[in-house]
Amino acid sequence: MTWKLADAKNRFSELVNTALSDGPQRVERRNDVVIVLSEADYLRLQGKRPSLVEYIMNGPDLSELDLTRDRSLMREIEL
Repeated sequence: MTWKLADAKNRFSELVNTALSDGPQRVERRNDVVIVLSEADYLRLQGKRPSLVEYIMNGPDLSELDLTRDRSLMREIEL
């Protein structure tokens, strides 16, 4: 969506909410244009990825994953 600067100033909260829910918003002032976008969109465009620790901490819930070791004897190997 494109906003005129005066409208963007008068309806700034709506502009921010729309940028968060619908994506980047274009704001025009005469011959100048700026884009208002969420931090998540900005980081995605910058190619920033979470650190390994952040990825693990925010990853899937593995609490039900069975990590017990199989205690059965190994099979015999013929030589």
